[in-house]
Amino acid sequence: MEYSGLLTGLGNPGPRYAQTRHNCGFALVDALLEHASRHGRVDEMNGSKFNCELWRVHLPVLPGVWLAAKPTTFMNLSGQCVQPLLAWHKMEATRLLVAHDELDIPPGELRFKFGGGNAGHNGLKSITQMLGSPDFYRLRIGIGRPPHRGDVTNWVLGRPDTESAPLLDAALPKALEIFFAFATRGQEAAIRAARKTAAPKRQVKAESSKKQEESDPSGIQQTPNR
Repeated sequence: MEYSGLLTGLGNPGPRYAQTRHNCGFALVDALLEHASRHGRVDEMNGSKFNCELWRVHLPVLPGVWLAAKPTTFMNLSGQCVQPLLAWHKMEATRLLVAHDELDIPPGELRFKFGGGNAGHNGLKSITQMLGSPDFYRLRIGIGRPPHRGDVTNWVLGRPDTESAPLLDAALPKALEIFFAFATRGQEAAIRAARKTAAPKRQVKAESSKKQEESDPSGIQQTPNR
């Protein structure tokens, strides 16, 4: 059977790592499966020879059928799932979408890209090494960095705090929308959808400009009498 693409969510297996920041990719796959079970069909497949849990996803909004996978390797061996899966199903890396956590994006914000570096992410590093190329799509789920330059390992392997947990929960439906945008309309549509999740940038004005505006609402600078 020919598939339209492979969505792989990255994470670590087992209850110890469930719902941690590093398992955002797993959470997206779970959200897709839940959505598909209500609005389409999900076929569970035997993914043991590919070191993963594996499903076939049928949805009216998707062109064709997608595979969805959660590696059962640990994060730093994710490529041992992805590479065999693509090879067995005769799919090029350009039909791979990897969903993963991203330290350099604020919690709950999303970004979409093709290729590029790994930014220290061991899951992406493993996939890149096994495929021999970084040329695959990434759906990046922001988790932010630890405060006060804290320990990154404990941060990514920890569960979201009361402040960021609602942001990450709210990001999952948006991440699904980005996946659907990519599957139906391509990369640029996914990039645009992801940009909408960015928080508005605050416009910081110089104190002198602020005072000028308060004293002169018209915006016309007044010249003092000489």
